[in-house]
Amino acid sequence: MKRLTAQDFDQELLILFDAYVHGTIDRRGFLAGAQKFAVGGMSASMLLAALSPNFAQAQQVKPDDQRLRSERLSYPSRDGHGTVNGYLVRPASASGPLPAILVAHENRGLNPHIEDIARRLALDGFMAFAPDALTPLGGYPGDEDKARELFAKLDQAKTREDFVAGARYLKHRADGSGKVGVVGFCWGGGVAHVLATRLPELGAAVPFYGNHPPADEAAKVKAPLLIHFAAVDERINAAWPTYEAALKAAGVRYKAHVYADTQHGFNNDTTPRFDAASAKLAWQRTLAFFEKTLRG
Repeated sequence: MKRLTAQDFDQELLILFDAYVHGTIDRRGFLAGAQKFAVGGMSASMLLAALSPNFAQAQQVKPDDQRLRSERLSYPSRDGHGTVNGYLVRPASASGPLPAILVAHENRGLNPHIEDIARRLALDGFMAFAPDALTPLGGYPGDEDKARELFAKLDQAKTREDFVAGARYLKHRADGSGKVGVVGFCWGGGVAHVLATRLPELGAAVPFYGNHPPADEAAKVKAPLLIHFAAVDERINAAWPTYEAALKAAGVRYKAHVYADTQHGFNNDTTPRFDAASAKLAWQRTLAFFEKTLRG
């Protein structure tokens, strides 16, 4: 079965799907807008299904991979929702303390794709930890539409505190080296930026196409940043020049990369917006950055 890519869809339809994914329009709104693209035997519902995640197809590391040791655990979040659940993965062969990476998910909670990302990081020798922002609402429900609906009900201020607490939890684990980084995607990319402004002890932050903090927060950033942008992503990219100017004025160490002809979500290999070449390059850069900042 041919794997679809962004080039198989009209750009207007991709923008419509992005609006649906991020809650600007609901399912009915997407289907109504997609109707004009429903040609060649493809209904609007079929187009939505084609654009939606296929977790099984994209999985790179099986949950029971014997090279890894994983566990479900909870940690305290005093200023957030009290207790948060998460998924922690370490290389099974690790014999000493490891640098840790917090994995911040998209706006659907801790789904199978983010768990797979955590396992990929563990295979590269890191301790990876992925909190589930949906913990106070019962956790990731196993359905992306329901997950988005639940996500919209979260107290975002408390949820940010949950991720701040998650990073601090990692820093003080006995099996960690004390060095902690964060990588986040979409909503989680925004979380990565927030943690960089909140935690002066953070070792590194890698936001993938995430919302930027207010410009006056840039001076609080002490960690080096590696920022990945999709080229076709006006919703995120419009705020970058202002934030970049603030980072420069504050003397923050950062590198930013824009990946030509890519869509928002290009690193997520569960959907057609995935761009294999750009995702590979961005991930290579991410791993090299973490090696240098957290282990070098």
